Amino acid sequence: MIHSELKPFPQGFLWGSASAAYQIEGAWNEDGKGLSVWDVFTKIEGKTYQGSNGNVAMDHYHRYREDVALMAEIGLKAYRFSVSWPRIYPSGYGEVNEAGLRFYDQLIDELLANGIEPVLTLYHWDVPQALMDEYGAWESRRIIDDFNRYCITLFERYGDRVKYWVSLNEQNYNTNHGFITAMHPPGVKDRKRFYQANHHAFLANAKVIQSFRKYVPGGKIGPSFAYSPAYPSSSKPEDMLAFENAEEFTNYWWLDVYCLGQYPQIPLRYLHEHGLAPEFEEGDLELLRQGKPDFVGVNYYQTITYGDNPLGGVTEGRMNTTGQKGSNQSTGIPGLYKTTSNPNLETSNWDWAIDPIGLRIGLRRITSRYGLPVFITENGLGEFDKLESDDKIHDDYRIDYLKSHLLQCQQAINDGVNLIGYCSWSFTDVLSWLNGYQKRYGFVYIDRNETEERSLRRIKKDSFDWYREVIRTNGAHLHS
Repeated sequence: MIHSELKPFPQGFLWGSASAAYQIEGAWNEDGKGLSVWDVFTKIEGKTYQGSNGNVAMDHYHRYREDVALMAEIGLKAYRFSVSWPRIYPSGYGEVNEAGLRFYDQLIDELLANGIEPVLTLYHWDVPQALMDEYGAWESRRIIDDFNRYCITLFERYGDRVKYWVSLNEQNYNTNHGFITAMHPPGVKDRKRFYQANHHAFLANAKVIQSFRKYVPGGKIGPSFAYSPAYPSSSKPEDMLAFENAEEFTNYWWLDVYCLGQYPQIPLRYLHEHGLAPEFEEGDLELLRQGKPDFVGVNYYQTITYGDNPLGGVTEGRMNTTGQKGSNQSTGIPGLYKTTSNPNLETSNWDWAIDPIGLRIGLRRITSRYGLPVFITENGLGEFDKLESDDKIHDDYRIDYLKSHLLQCQQAINDGVNLIGYCSWSFTDVLSWLNGYQKRYGFVYIDRNETEERSLRRIKKDSFDWYREVIRTNGAHLHS
């Protein structure tokens, strides 16, 4: 639809930015913190770009006050961060680490003192290595109670100060790379284990939401889903069917369970026929139905286009983790779909399609299917940023990217989407998991690279001043 006039962003809109503990904190073995799976996985040769890891990362653990001061300067209304599970429970359960709890106390208090709403992510991939060693982490039902115990600890400690909570971050993306591509821990390729681990994560998510209602009755909670809306590669019926398959298997498989408490029927039937369906126990479906969130968190970076994939067709392809444009390869499931390039869209150096309208389409699909508010918990552009000799970083490409996506957010609000906030990814530059430190997302440049910590100086990019004006004008600056 085309609107003749646009209503402004609502008053109280949460203009924010985001991060994750492993990607910024550092202090990987300080103050009683236990090992996470990423502390171990990144030390395996060949797993990350140039062997980069989060031992020091952006040293946010020691510099959080400096970082929050920059957040206050830009005018953030919200800051999304994650808590490191092994910083709270070094062994995954048992004795709590008071020093870990105290760090997040200090961070939350610093945010609130600067008028910034804390948005706390309970889990952003850094499961304690102890649980991986003991029972396979998400492959065991034991994790449901251990995760619930950890979350209740946070609810009791921070529930008086934190209103917005994210339960699981990008369960779909993390488990896909853990069990399909083997690029994340535990680093295996087993589709049956993939679906079973996801089932346990769904149950853990629902149980935690159930606990949240008891411990933080005035709060809001929801999972963050890595949503890449599906497109058909053409209007050929075969490609349309592949598109339908992809939306069901790569998106609704997670969103339906989160929001409706049930698996979509067609994919579930397919998995049963192929011996891949997760094993259910008594009470599972009832628990899933009780885990309805208050909002859907959306991490949006791109749409993905799909075409027909015959039996015996495309399966695995190489993923671009180096920034060498054009090195990404098609992937798929024979008999269901395969990914294809979209000639109508430009791509980043990491071959991610740049599609602002796709964000609007995704927001509308969620609104129409589930009728829940939406919180954009990640959206941003990872690129090679250059520090000039005058200490400037001219990232007009990032401004263009964010502006185009925020304009589509405004369009979606006018379409009828209840959008409560927008958190860019990320505030400062972060360690980009598999892609090292060269792939930069932030408004604030951090002086370091893959092999050298350098000065770790914080340097404001051009996008910093731009976003400050967007926030100050409640979005009106987007039209200037």
